[in-house]
Amino acid sequence: MSKTAIIIGATGATGNHLLRLLLLDKRYDSIKLFSRSSCKINHPKIKEYLGNLFELEKQIEEFTADEVFCCIGTTKKQTPDESIYRKIDFGIPVTAAKMAKQNKIPKFLVMSSMGANSKSNAFYTRTKGEMEESISNFKIASTYIFRPSLLIRNSKETRIFESIGASFMKATNFLFLGSLKKYRAIKTITVASAMIEVANSSLESSLFLSDEIQKLGA
Repeated sequence: MSKTAIIIGATGATGNHLLRLLLLDKRYDSIKLFSRSSCKINHPKIKEYLGNLFELEKQIEEFTADEVFCCIGTTKKQTPDESIYRKIDFGIPVTAAKMAKQNKIPKFLVMSSMGANSKSNAFYTRTKGEMEESISNFKIASTYIFRPSLLIRNSKETRIFESIGASFMKATNFLFLGSLKKYRAIKTITVASAMIEVANSSLESSLFLSDEIQKLGA
């Protein structure tokens, strides 16, 4: 059966890989993109709904699918204002989950980050943890949370320090063995591939750490 997928964050590094993989996947015949700007890909599978993601609920009627992939996220460098950061990394995913529940979408997959913890003293990891808990509280039939480590991406933006950090972690990945594997740097395309793998499986686990994501997306 052909499926419809929703992607939130298709213009980001992981979301863009996810989109391109779904375009090649014969199990999907329609991909709905909810975004602020166009992905600039012309394809018959794609349906774009452009607008202010802080007002996502206005598009509730169009928000129908078999699965929702939420890859939205920002960084401290991109969004230094904590109130705006929270609107993006907490507000948008939680609103999307609320809409998925309301429209009876059975699967919701969301990208979080390593160290997410609602009890953390650090604002950024606490925000991710609170996002995870709020989404889980909607009790969507199948909710899957992905916590990747430092992402290795191809970006048009200049992120010199992130690039240095990713290169260092990539070069030292072999040092992270056993329980430390979850700290290895991971490619954005691997995360995207893992999300699709989980969406089309009967896995019961709802939380995937970076080492598990690596296995699923390899």
